[in-house]
Amino acid sequence: MASINENFLKLKAGYLFPEIARRVSAFCEANPQARVIRLGIGDVTEPLPPAIIEAMHRAVDEMARRETFRGYGPEQGYEFLREAIVQNDYRARGVDISPDEVFVSDGAKCDTGNILDVFGPDNVVAVIDPVYPVYVDTNVMAGRTGPADGSGRYPGLVYIPVTEENDFVPSVPDQRVDVIYLCYPNNPTGTVVSRETLKQWVDYARANEAVILFDAAYEAYITDPEIPHSIYEIDGAREVAIEFRSFSKNAGFTGTRCAFTVVPRTVTGRTAAGERVDLHRLWNRRQSTKFNGVAYVVQRAAEAAYSPEGQQQIRQLVGFYLQNAQLLREGLQKIGLRVYGGENAPYVWLKTPDGTDSWEFFDQLLERAHLVGTPGSGFGAAGEGYFRLSAFNSRENVEEAVARLQKLIG
Repeated sequence: MASINENFLKLKAGYLFPEIARRVSAFCEANPQARVIRLGIGDVTEPLPPAIIEAMHRAVDEMARRETFRGYGPEQGYEFLREAIVQNDYRARGVDISPDEVFVSDGAKCDTGNILDVFGPDNVVAVIDPVYPVYVDTNVMAGRTGPADGSGRYPGLVYIPVTEENDFVPSVPDQRVDVIYLCYPNNPTGTVVSRETLKQWVDYARANEAVILFDAAYEAYITDPEIPHSIYEIDGAREVAIEFRSFSKNAGFTGTRCAFTVVPRTVTGRTAAGERVDLHRLWNRRQSTKFNGVAYVVQRAAEAAYSPEGQQQIRQLVGFYLQNAQLLREGLQKIGLRVYGGENAPYVWLKTPDGTDSWEFFDQLLERAHLVGTPGSGFGAAGEGYFRLSAFNSRENVEEAVARLQKLIG
């Protein structure tokens, strides 16, 4: 009989968002008359920008003609998109990234999980807490942890709490770690870190030969000019950081699927024998073996995100969601809740009233206000007592959600 990877059995019963979907489905089945407003998962709601749709149509027409038809593309991504990414996201900010250091993929979620393929099993991994669940769960699957304890934490991982007690600023660990996950603007808290804080992490990684996995999926939402959009804006980061970006939350590609990962040739790891190896070579080999590239039509659509029209339309789209976040933030503050995020990110992170348990608050909102959010404890032990609301929805639904919250809590 085939044996299984028993590390999967260490995972909690269900991934956070399917568990939310299960509870919501059960509620809706029992209460078919309820108009449920979903502010849980970070899925966009507005249509793709016109410039992107036009580019997709042109690419589809190309696929209909023999002379312009495309079959398999390069696993790393077409040169036209990689060059557009480098010119607009990096060189425009004075960052030295080459097109061949960019790997186009079908999602940052996939890449932040798949990147573990190039790291050995004995690495000590650090995550901030609360944290995007994929970082933790994929390390559990890879066998780097023991079974979860009563709080949901896994022995074998180093947890770095980010709560209101430390102003949501992650401190570098007082022990040596090898791989570090950072996500800014942060999911789930919606907070950001300063250039000085990022420099501390880069300096730590350089001193300890660690690698930072920097998830910048929400960088388009940064409004504060003092906050860096890329970790490579920090001196020395090219030696120690891999960066993940996505077209999902800025250009609306959650259903279209396109993202990219930057692996500078200067980021290295060591073999058991002490030989230094560049991770770019390993990731390229991994992608060439396990991934067959993103569809040509989708990559042409992503390229259009960098056109003058595309950039203007994306700014409007991001601004729409940021205004939703502002409405949520200010509406909750009016009823005395402690609220974070929502200024440089599409998420609002609130302290549950009266110390209510996160899942208990979830049930209260669903049953009494017909609202769906995300329990903070689903993001880690330090998320207990907090709750995440997403600004990805229509203006009408956000305004209605605020009114319901104010009626329930106020």
